[in-house]
Amino acid sequence: MSIVRKLLLILAACTVPVFFFLQVLTSYQYQMLQREVSALESEQKDWFERNKKIIAGISVLRSPERIEKIARDELGLQKIDFSRVKRLVIE
Repeated sequence: MSIVRKLLLILAACTVPVFFFLQVLTSYQYQMLQREVSALESEQKDWFERNKKIIAGISVLRSPERIEKIARDELGLQKIDFSRVKRLVIE
Protein backbone atom coordinates (compact mmCIF):
# COMPACT_ATOMS: atom_id res chain seq x y z
CA MET A 1 0.00 0.00 0.00
CA SER A 2 1.16 3.43 -0.75
CA ILE A 3 1.70 6.04 1.92
CA VAL A 4 -1.05 8.26 0.49
CA ARG A 5 -3.55 5.43 0.66
CA LYS A 6 -2.58 4.65 4.27
CA LEU A 7 -2.96 8.30 5.22
CA LEU A 8 -6.40 8.43 3.60
CA LEU A 9 -7.48 5.33 5.51
CA ILE A 10 -6.21 6.79 8.78
CA LEU A 11 -7.94 10.08 8.04
CA ALA A 12 -11.20 8.27 7.23
CA ALA A 13 -10.90 6.21 10.43
CA CYS A 14 -10.42 9.41 12.46
CA THR A 15 -13.34 11.28 10.90
CA VAL A 16 -15.92 8.62 11.79
CA PRO A 17 -15.61 9.21 15.58
CA VAL A 18 -15.64 12.96 14.96
CA PHE A 19 -18.91 12.66 13.02
CA PHE A 20 -20.41 10.50 15.78
CA PHE A 21 -19.37 13.06 18.38
CA LEU A 22 -20.87 15.90 16.33
CA GLN A 23 -24.10 13.93 15.94
CA VAL A 24 -24.33 13.36 19.70
CA LEU A 25 -23.52 17.01 20.41
CA THR A 26 -26.18 18.21 17.97
CA SER A 27 -28.74 15.85 19.48
CA TYR A 28 -27.92 17.08 22.98
CA GLN A 29 -28.24 20.73 21.92
CA TYR A 30 -31.58 19.98 20.25
CA GLN A 31 -32.91 18.35 23.41
CA MET A 32 -31.78 21.29 25.54
CA LEU A 33 -33.46 23.77 23.19
CA GLN A 34 -36.61 21.64 23.14
CA ARG A 35 -36.75 21.69 26.96
CA GLU A 36 -36.22 25.45 26.98
CA VAL A 37 -39.02 25.95 24.45
CA SER A 38 -41.34 23.77 26.54
CA ALA A 39 -40.52 25.76 29.66
CA LEU A 40 -41.13 29.06 27.85
CA GLU A 41 -44.43 27.79 26.43
CA SER A 42 -45.51 26.79 29.93
CA GLU A 43 -44.52 30.21 31.29
CA GLN A 44 -46.39 31.90 28.44
CA LYS A 45 -49.50 29.86 29.29
CA ASP A 46 -49.22 30.89 32.95
CA TRP A 47 -48.92 34.57 32.02
CA PHE A 48 -51.89 34.26 29.67
CA GLU A 49 -54.01 32.77 32.47
CA ARG A 50 -52.90 35.51 34.88
CA ASN A 51 -53.82 38.16 32.33
CA LYS A 52 -57.27 36.62 31.86
CA LYS A 53 -57.84 36.74 35.63
CA ILE A 54 -56.66 40.34 35.84
CA ILE A 55 -58.92 41.39 32.96
CA ALA A 56 -61.86 39.64 34.62
CA GLY A 57 -61.03 41.44 37.88
CA ILE A 58 -60.92 44.79 36.11
CA SER A 59 -64.31 44.09 34.58
CA VAL A 60 -65.77 43.40 37.99
CA LEU A 61 -64.20 46.50 39.52
CA ARG A 62 -65.40 48.74 36.68
CA SER A 63 -69.02 47.59 36.76
CA PRO A 64 -71.45 50.51 37.13
CA GLU A 65 -73.47 48.62 39.75
CA ARG A 66 -70.43 48.23 42.00
CA ILE A 67 -69.43 51.88 41.60
CA GLU A 68 -72.98 53.03 42.35
CA LYS A 69 -73.13 50.84 45.47
CA ILE A 70 -69.84 52.26 46.78
CA ALA A 71 -70.98 55.81 46.06
CA ARG A 72 -74.28 55.25 47.83
CA ASP A 73 -73.24 53.04 50.78
CA GLU A 74 -69.69 54.14 51.56
CA LEU A 75 -69.63 57.74 50.36
CA GLY A 76 -73.24 58.69 51.07
CA LEU A 77 -73.80 60.02 47.55
CA GLN A 78 -77.16 59.98 45.82
CA LYS A 79 -78.24 60.12 42.22
CA ILE A 80 -79.72 63.44 41.33
CA ASP A 81 -82.74 64.10 39.23
CA PHE A 82 -81.53 65.34 35.86
CA SER A 83 -84.34 67.90 35.77
CA ARG A 84 -82.43 69.71 38.52
CA VAL A 85 -79.26 69.97 36.44
CA LYS A 86 -78.59 73.35 34.85
CA ARG A 87 -76.31 73.68 31.87
CA LEU A 88 -74.32 76.80 31.28
CA VAL A 89 -73.27 77.56 27.75
CA ILE A 90 -70.48 80.10 27.45
CA GLU A 91 -69.88 81.62 24.10
